[in-house]
Amino acid sequence: MDKFIDLHVHSTASDGTCTPAELVKLAHKTGLLAIALTDHDSVDGIEEALMAADRFQLELIPGTEFSTEYHGKEIHVVGLYIDYKNKALTDQLRQFRDFRDHRNEKMVLRLQEEGFSITYNDLLKTFPDCVLTRAHIARYLSDTKQVSSISEVFDKYIGDGCRCYVDRPKVTPMDAVSLIHQAGGTAFLAHPCLYKMNRRELTAMLDELAGAGLDGIEAVYSCNQGSDEKDFKALAEHYHMIISGGSDFHGTNKPYIKLGTGKGNLKIPYRILENIKTYHQKEK
Repeated sequence: MDKFIDLHVHSTASDGTCTPAELVKLAHKTGLLAIALTDHDSVDGIEEALMAADRFQLELIPGTEFSTEYHGKEIHVVGLYIDYKNKALTDQLRQFRDFRDHRNEKMVLRLQEEGFSITYNDLLKTFPDCVLTRAHIARYLSDTKQVSSISEVFDKYIGDGCRCYVDRPKVTPMDAVSLIHQAGGTAFLAHPCLYKMNRRELTAMLDELAGAGLDGIEAVYSCNQGSDEKDFKALAEHYHMIISGGSDFHGTNKPYIKLGTGKGNLKIPYRILENIKTYHQKEK
């Protein structure tokens, strides 16, 4: 019988809508053998997820997803098997949270100037114990019927370059690789299909990331199209890297992405995780 996993999953500790425990329960119900909790710039949900995983006898990989910047593009780097209590890591994530909080406050003020009824306290009350992101702002405006959809908020107001958008300081992908390694983890370039890079641009970035010690590429992903998976696996082989795979599940914030199966046809075999574990043990 085939065994499947999902190594890219988000909870309410960042911008997902399932709690860490709910994610584990859903993964168990779905028949997955393992998931990696990879909240954006956060490890706050890992403890809860590990306890739930123990109850459901599910393999839980501690992870995080760094938001970084490379030549004006937002690039994400996923860390798996991180020491989520590592001080250098938690200090950096705390700094990210401080930056994000100030950014959110500025975007809320700009939305108020556009006529929206929203305050930062509204967000804190509606989404307690969460790392607030643009997704929470969009969900609040959608849930309070001030817009027709979450996508409208991003397309018109808080998407990159829109009139209520506020940028924030970011580390480079190479910095993220270094932080993940400091925390004992294995670093993967997340969802390369989303960056709209041509081959030359992507290989130029991978040259730099390889030099920084990037371990792998998330070659199996929900939004891959055409020959993407084949191409990314070939790139991983070229750079002597390993591969990972994930759905990028966010719950109802991305209702078209299902845990474990993505848009319906995603299958991430357990052998991918076995290869990562073997690699990780060798690198320790």
